[in-house]
Amino acid sequence: MAIVSANSSISRYGRPVLAWGVALLFFFPIFWMVLTSFKTDADAVKPEFLIWFKPTLDNYLNLTENYDYWRFATNSVITSVCATLFTLVVGIPAAYAMAFNPSRATKDILMWMLSTKMLPAAAVLYPMIFLAKGIGLYDTHVLVITVVSLINLPIAIWMLFTYFKEIPKDIIEAGKMDGVSTWGEVKEILIPLAWGGIASTALLIFIFCWNEAYWTVRLTTIDAATLSKLIEGNRAPEGLFFGRLSAVSTAAVGPIVVLGWFCQKQLVQGLTFGAVK
Repeated sequence: MAIVSANSSISRYGRPVLAWGVALLFFFPIFWMVLTSFKTDADAVKPEFLIWFKPTLDNYLNLTENYDYWRFATNSVITSVCATLFTLVVGIPAAYAMAFNPSRATKDILMWMLSTKMLPAAAVLYPMIFLAKGIGLYDTHVLVITVVSLINLPIAIWMLFTYFKEIPKDIIEAGKMDGVSTWGEVKEILIPLAWGGIASTALLIFIFCWNEAYWTVRLTTIDAATLSKLIEGNRAPEGLFFGRLSAVSTAAVGPIVVLGWFCQKQLVQGLTFGAVK
């Protein structure tokens, strides 16, 4: 009995402590980035100012006055919102067709789409740049939105397909018997029933689009440059502008962290859709 009691006590207190320890471990880099953003570039590399230092807002003032932060942020919002909408507009009908009108090749097509995520992006970087410059789309919102959408489309279709498979086919069949069109099935039946899954998919795709750095840095210069380009522009060897870079990074990840915090309930509900029978 004593052994069972000891094991239950360890399980009762050890798991929460372990969970909090892991959470703090993941949160520490964000905390350190925010802390460093309030240091000057000189103080950020001095060991004596590691913890105790005189905070300053110069990095943030410099960010808005000299680096045109709001233009980069606006481009990030435009790219993320438009890419998310485009992905859903294409992904919902595709997932609907795969879930309710499957064929022999449905699973093969789905696996093929997911396998494209394993391809190295660098293999198609230069051909895409040459093609974009040749047709006059380099450094435009159209190019960035299209590329980012296509990158995240396989994941969106796979997630939506999983959610749609949990909806009984009898409901869709009943709609067909009542004379509902295909668009009516999607609009009036499918979307309301799978709204939690669609919302969580939209949130994840928005986060992926916001955090996309490889393509947004290499396919833009000025006009369509996002916050990733701003971070890249402040990167320097040997940590010369570490305080400034931390401020830029904080301003870039701050909005998406806040969004994820407020939408975590919807995200969890969508990700657990159909998990409990």
